[in-house]
Amino acid sequence: MSRNPAFPPSASDFLLASKRCEITVLQQLLQMGKLVGGVSQLIHVLQRERGTINVYLCSRGALYGEQLAGRMQQVQQAELVVQRQLARLDASAAPLAGASRLFSRIAWALHNLTLLPMLRQRVQNLQVNHPETMNTFNEIIRSLLALVFEAADACAEPGMARQLIAMFSFMQGKELAGQERAIGSAGFAAQHFSDDDQRQLLLLIEGQERCFQTFSEFADAGSLGVWQKMLQQQDGEFERLRRVACTQKQFSGGKDISLRWFDITTARIDGMKQVEDRLEDALMASCRASLAAANEALANEIYAPQALAESYAVFVADPRGEGETLTSDGISPRLGRSMMELIQQQSQRLQVLSEELTAVRASLRERREIERAKGLLIQHRGLSEEDAYKLLRKMAMNQNKRLIDIAQAMLAVADILPEK
Repeated sequence: MSRNPAFPPSASDFLLASKRCEITVLQQLLQMGKLVGGVSQLIHVLQRERGTINVYLCSRGALYGEQLAGRMQQVQQAELVVQRQLARLDASAAPLAGASRLFSRIAWALHNLTLLPMLRQRVQNLQVNHPETMNTFNEIIRSLLALVFEAADACAEPGMARQLIAMFSFMQGKELAGQERAIGSAGFAAQHFSDDDQRQLLLLIEGQERCFQTFSEFADAGSLGVWQKMLQQQDGEFERLRRVACTQKQFSGGKDISLRWFDITTARIDGMKQVEDRLEDALMASCRASLAAANEALANEIYAPQALAESYAVFVADPRGEGETLTSDGISPRLGRSMMELIQQQSQRLQVLSEELTAVRASLRERREIERAKGLLIQHRGLSEEDAYKLLRKMAMNQNKRLIDIAQAMLAVADILPEK
C-alpha cells in the first residue's frame, strides 16, 4: 500500500489497499484455475495410458502394443504444460492461503510422476504384472486429485471454491469410472470375475454415484446440463455389460467382449472429459469476471489514488465561491459520506463472501474428516479403502446418524487407540 507520507493513514488508504489485495488474490486464483485445468488434462491422458496398458498386459502383449508410444507422448506433453504452470504458480503464490499444504501436494504428485519412465519400460518388456501397474497409476492419479482438493481448500473466493469442489468431485468420479473400466477389461478378457472383482466393481459404481451427487450440488447450471444430457444418451449396452460383470462368474466372449467393454467405457470417460472441460471454462470465466469487476472498481473515480488524495484538501470551494466546512480528518461531509458508503458496501460484501466461503469449506472439512476416519480403520483394522468406507456407512445407518458424525466420533478417540 502506498500513500503520501506527509499525512497520517486514513480510511481511504486502507480501503484502497483492501481492493488491491482482492485483485492480487484473484490474479493468483486465475493461475490456480489454469493449473487445475492442466491437471485435469494430465489425469485424462494418464487414464488413457493406464487403460491401454491394462489391455496390453491382460492380452500378454497381443493387443494395443502399437498404441503405447502415442499414449506416453500425450502424457509427457500434458506433464510439460503442468510443469510450466507450476513454475508460474511458485513465483506468485506465496501469500495464497494454504500454500504450504498445496505445495506439499504438488511435491507428492511430481515425485510420483518420476516413477513412470521405469514402469513403462517394464510394461513394454512384460516384466510387470497388471495389479502392480494399475496400483502405480492409481497412486499417481490420486496424488494429482489431492492437489485439486487442496486448490479448492485454499480458494478464498466462494464462487470459485464451489466450482473447484464441483470439478474435484467430478474428476474423482471419472477416476473411479476409469478403475471400473480396468477391472472390467481384465475380467472380460479372462472370461471370469472373482468375488473380489465383483465386490470392487459394486464399490466403484457406488463411489461414482456419491461423487456425481456432490458435483450436482455444486456445479453451475451449464455443466450440470451437459452431464444430464450425457446420461440420457448413454449407451444401453454399457449397463448390460456392467450387470454381466457384477452378477456372472463365468461367460463366453473372450477378447471380443473385452474390447467392446473397453471401447464403450472409453467413450463414456471421453464424454466425462467434455463435462470437465465445461467446468474448467465456467471456473475460468468466473475468475475473470471477478477480476474484471475488481479492476473496474479500482479504476472507479472514488477508488482512484488521485480522487483519494483529494480527501486531504484543507478547503473545498464550489463554483459559487462558497467554502464547504471540513470534518476533523480533512474530508468534506459530501466526500465523507461517499467514503462511508464505500466502506459499508465493502464490509457487507466481504461479510457475505465470508459466510458463503464458510459454508463451502464446511463441505471440504467434512470430506477431510471422513477420509481421516477411513485412514484410522485402514490402519487399525487392516481394511482396504473401500471396506473402510463401507464400514463407516454401515455404522452410520445402524446408529441412525450422519456419516460425518460417525467420523468425528472416531477422530475424537483417535489418540487413545493402540498403536499397530
